[in-house]
Amino acid sequence: MSDGVYDMPEEPRQTRRPSGGRPRALLPTIATLIVLLILFSVFTDVWTQRLWYRSVDLGSVFSTVLGTRVVLFVVVGLLMAAAVVANIIVAFRTRPRVALAPSPSPGFERYGDLLQQRGKLAVGVIATLMLVFGGSAASGEWKVFLAWRNRTPFGVTDKHFNKDIAFFVFDYPWLRVLLGFGYSIVLLSLVAAIVTHYLYGGFRPSAKGQKASGAAQVQFSVLLGLLVLLKAFSYWLDRYGLTTSDSRLFTGISYTGDNAVLPSKEILAVIAVLCAVLFFANVVRRTWLLPGVGTVVLILSAILLGALWPAALQQLRVRPSEPVREAPYITKNIEATRQAYGLEGTQVINYPAKSTATPSDLAADAEVLPGIRLIDPSVVGPTFEQLQQVRGFYSFPTDLDVDRYTIGGKTNDTVIAVREVQVDRLPAGQRNWNNDHTVYTHGYGVVAANGNQRAADGTPVWSEKDLPPTGQLGDYEPRIYFGEQSPDYSIVGGPKGGQPVELDTPEGKNGGDPTLNTYAGKGGVPVGSFFNRLLYATKMRDANILLSSRVNPESKILYDRSPRERVEKAAPWLTPDGDPYPAIVDGQVVWIVDGYTTSANYPYSEKVALDDSTRDTTTGRGTIAQQPSEEINYIRNSVKAVVNAYDGSVELYAWDENDPVLKTWMKAFPGTVKPRSDISPALMSHLRYPEDMFKVQRDLLAKYHVTDSGTWYQNSDLWRVPADPTAVSAGADSSAQSNQPPFYLSLRMPGQNEPRFSLTSVYVPNAERENLTAFMAVDAEATSPDYGKFRILRLPGNVQIPGPGQVFNKFQTDDGIRTALLPINQPTSGARAQFGNLLTLPLGGGLLYVQPVYSVRTSGPGSYPVLRYVLVSFGERVAFGSTLQEALTRVFETNVETGEPNPNQPPPTNQPPANQTVKEALTQAQTAYDRAQAALKAGNLAEYQKQVDLMKAALDRAAAAAPGNTTPGTPPPSGTPTTTPSTPAPSSPPTSPTG
Repeated sequence: MSDGVYDMPEEPRQTRRPSGGRPRALLPTIATLIVLLILFSVFTDVWTQRLWYRSVDLGSVFSTVLGTRVVLFVVVGLLMAAAVVANIIVAFRTRPRVALAPSPSPGFERYGDLLQQRGKLAVGVIATLMLVFGGSAASGEWKVFLAWRNRTPFGVTDKHFNKDIAFFVFDYPWLRVLLGFGYSIVLLSLVAAIVTHYLYGGFRPSAKGQKASGAAQVQFSVLLGLLVLLKAFSYWLDRYGLTTSDSRLFTGISYTGDNAVLPSKEILAVIAVLCAVLFFANVVRRTWLLPGVGTVVLILSAILLGALWPAALQQLRVRPSEPVREAPYITKNIEATRQAYGLEGTQVINYPAKSTATPSDLAADAEVLPGIRLIDPSVVGPTFEQLQQVRGFYSFPTDLDVDRYTIGGKTNDTVIAVREVQVDRLPAGQRNWNNDHTVYTHGYGVVAANGNQRAADGTPVWSEKDLPPTGQLGDYEPRIYFGEQSPDYSIVGGPKGGQPVELDTPEGKNGGDPTLNTYAGKGGVPVGSFFNRLLYATKMRDANILLSSRVNPESKILYDRSPRERVEKAAPWLTPDGDPYPAIVDGQVVWIVDGYTTSANYPYSEKVALDDSTRDTTTGRGTIAQQPSEEINYIRNSVKAVVNAYDGSVELYAWDENDPVLKTWMKAFPGTVKPRSDISPALMSHLRYPEDMFKVQRDLLAKYHVTDSGTWYQNSDLWRVPADPTAVSAGADSSAQSNQPPFYLSLRMPGQNEPRFSLTSVYVPNAERENLTAFMAVDAEATSPDYGKFRILRLPGNVQIPGPGQVFNKFQTDDGIRTALLPINQPTSGARAQFGNLLTLPLGGGLLYVQPVYSVRTSGPGSYPVLRYVLVSFGERVAFGSTLQEALTRVFETNVETGEPNPNQPPPTNQPPANQTVKEALTQAQTAYDRAQAALKAGNLAEYQKQVDLMKAALDRAAAAAPGNTTPGTPPPSGTPTTTPSTPAPSSPPTSPTG
């Protein structure tokens, strides 16, 4: 636009003010400084990201992501900038010598003059804005681009369009992205052309005669033609989008979609192409009549074909016979959903759910009994903290984790947690930069408890404890530099022979002064150089990193330390599980994180909201993260990620090696995911089925356990996950209907030869009823050949089997349980009863409910829950005991051996006095004797024998509690039957009649 630029006459030097140049020089200086600061901030972020990835040996991930984003930024940004600038230049150079009509305001022409005077500057600013706008938007689509570029066939063909599923998962999203950029480029070019022609008089909508110059008409026609052509392409793509569109009933193409929407999209695409041709023809004919008619035809066709035709077909043809019309499409949706979520192998078993169990039934399930977990990981966090915290700056998570460890040749369910450092708990006098970031840098040790045992005082039975750690889990590196509660950043490391400053343990092995340590791991980013210190002082917004003498040439900075965050950065294409869990593997403490590959474009598969499907009463509590709010209709647990708690290294192992999405990302990031065969046996023994994926699958199975289209349509067999009764009783918002979380248990399902570590859940009808309708478990043991196999025990519909809410209500209203808990819940006791997780498992041909009850002090420091009772329910019967064995013996009315230890420890303080126990036992014996005599007179020998056995058991208890006994006041041995006001006393089978 140089022809429009003219030189202003220079002002005489003597007339300028002496200070007039200062503001002019100051503004560019300030602007330059701002730009430099922005550029330095961007450089700092990019360079520190590079350093972080190099510290975990994943520099290729950084370079691939950065390179892809830069390429997309440059290509799309330049394309958009070039298109807009080219249209401005064309409009400017073809401007008329005389405007078609006067400008709308006297000052309007000044804008055109200003643009002529500063033409190059204006074009440069516009080009820069378009480059930044288009490039930024394009760089954010790097995942879609890489997935398209490295796409892997699924090997499954869509029957409707005869295309591999990979087209819908990888190609279709990228084509949509390209279409969106095409729209943006053409629309912005059109706006630029209109504004430029308007400024220079080539376009005047208010003019009475010609409203646009010939050049303007040509330019507008071409751009509008391109816009309509893109609309034709959009109509064509919409056909494939129907496979994942949501209808009233399901996701995918419906009868109306197949017979009305799909053909209408094809017809509209053809009409749009013809309309685009009319716009292009306007370049020659110079009349807007034909393009205008074409546009009107396109709009009317869109209304008639795109809206009215489908609505009429739905109302007149589908609604009257919807089950028949939609049946084949429902079947397709069911099949695709079960495939996309890995549910096609689900086994549904009709289960009688007996309300009584014989001794032979219990004997057949004897192996299951020792594996029933009594310790609730969501309750005993404070117990771990108070008994194993050691110092106030150590902490444990609110919700602990369940894993398996082999101790003494026997594999047990174990509740485990890591002792982490939390600088926020330091006393105010100890809070300073040096302590926060260079002294209290790491946690120390693992604490674990047997899941199926309790000590005599109700505390856990530790399998790993204390500091330094001792126990049965073997030797391992105890220092925890990377964890869920680690400080935001720490400066560690030092020269050889230097004085250590990092607190290792508050005392040495034999007491005395604290032990100090210097980090020697390979993790962390070196910050010894001035340049790196400057970068991280900027990144962390903390000048102490640059100024402190604690930062030495050998120092490293540890940040982004949570396991989930590290996996998200190491594999940005993965969705990590919300609950990483620790394990001791080959002498190292590691965090195991399940990684998911997901998609929202699997044809005909039902879409779910990931955050809603994975939400339950534990989600968002403590360190358990909530999943992002995105829709998916395909998920695979494709990767098992391992984060070392000492050096922060991240290892990614392919788990579902047949997943095409995983194969695609492995091609995009070669060498970052190790093959499944590299998983060591020690690590394999701790891998388990992931919780969040299980939650998504159980959410789908509530409806998609039905495979018949007619039943599915009628919604006559819908299930739902029940609300967590324990959370509601504790004061949670019942209106939110928070789902009961799934539970890890060792159990044996029908068809299994031995108990398996499983992830379990239950269903109730999708109505206002709370009776149980199904029990579900998935084999969660990675070494099992049936790993990942879903088994659903479907309960008979003609029998009322209580669900979790109803059983919990029985527990709370049972007279015997209320009487036992009364001393705990008395206002004067200063304590309250806290109910633990309500577990369900198949046993003896029926379903057994087990719930621990804890006692916790309501006020004062140092309060923590201790296990007091175990509540059980089988059929209509309810019982309780101080041990699981005692409770089971009562509820089944026969001696049940669980293998629980009976430690010789002092009895709990709330045990009744010995003379009271003797008196109660003698009263029970007298009652049993009277009933036995009555039964003998009536000729009921079975009842007679039962009451005789009860009398004998009561006399044995009296003898055991009598003064002079070696353990006065102790409860009866495990397996000895006792009675409660609401539960009939059990009896053992007689060996011979007595009278």
